[in-house]
Amino acid sequence: MKLSELAKRLNCTVIGNDELEIHGVAGIDQAGPSHLSFLSNPKYALKARQSQAGAILMKQPMEGLSAACVLSADPYLDFARALECFYAPPRPSPGIHPSAVIDPTAQLGDHVSIGACCVVGPQVKLGHRAVLHPHVVLYEGAEIGDDFHAHAHSSVREFCRIGHRVTLQNGVVVGGDGFGFAKQSDGRHYKMVQSGITIVEDDVEIQCLSAIDRATVGETRVRRGAKIDNLVQVGHACTVGEDNIICAQAGLAGSSHLGRNVLLAGQAGISGHLTIHDNAIVYAQAGIGGDVPAGELMAGSPAFDARTWRRAVAAFPQLPEMVRTLRDLRKRVETLEAAASSAHPSPSEE
Repeated sequence: MKLSELAKRLNCTVIGNDELEIHGVAGIDQAGPSHLSFLSNPKYALKARQSQAGAILMKQPMEGLSAACVLSADPYLDFARALECFYAPPRPSPGIHPSAVIDPTAQLGDHVSIGACCVVGPQVKLGHRAVLHPHVVLYEGAEIGDDFHAHAHSSVREFCRIGHRVTLQNGVVVGGDGFGFAKQSDGRHYKMVQSGITIVEDDVEIQCLSAIDRATVGETRVRRGAKIDNLVQVGHACTVGEDNIICAQAGLAGSSHLGRNVLLAGQAGISGHLTIHDNAIVYAQAGIGGDVPAGELMAGSPAFDARTWRRAVAAFPQLPEMVRTLRDLRKRVETLEAAASSAHPSPSEE
């Protein structure tokens, strides 16, 4: 594809050779003369100048660049869009594999693709153009919208509801039992029936081996546009807000509620029965034990304001030296006090 055509598709402007043939996209370090790359962070400007890329997406023209410059308001986003021009993941053809087990009461939409060893239970409703890769299981009464895409070994439990254009990567469990047990007088744990459901709204993606538990009563809900990374635990009766980003190994205890555009970085832990309000950002490995106001940046465990945390972390390696200095100062003060006491004895000593 000529660079001029690609730029037109992306609604970008080319400075340089727009007749260049582009055969693919690549990172700034790996790109060759027929690749398009991108520069979204100015601190990598030197890498852009040293890159072998034929063309680079960037916000502003750059001097000393051998590659063609493709001006973009959002280079990273346009790089993502350019990827789609050169690669589309394989999609199975519509049809039902002979080894799949489909309950006769299930309702299947048009042009569905159901792979080997899938199980679709009683009263399931599956929307148009759904794709179930091998070993996907849909329990009784699950309701799923159009353009659903479930990768191998993912499961949707009984009576859960999933919207349109939802993707479940390998091993995801939607609607597994919440972790609810009542302790008896003899110390044994009595399992509480998890009678609620999980609801996943439109345009959500949940990545490998994550679990979205069903509620004990009521519902667990993942709202529109949320993106959940690998190995994430969302506990019973939680709400994940619209357009949230939850990174790998984060965990939400039961009845946690996240507002819109919340970002949880990797391994963040959220205590139960609290609210993280809109646009808050929680740094990696932070432990949240209380409500977080809108727009706040939180870090540390227990978590506090990230700006203060950064200053504290910068000071932390200096603590041993500060302790030694304090100890030395204390000894000097004690020595001076002792010397002063000897030079000026008290009346009783005289």
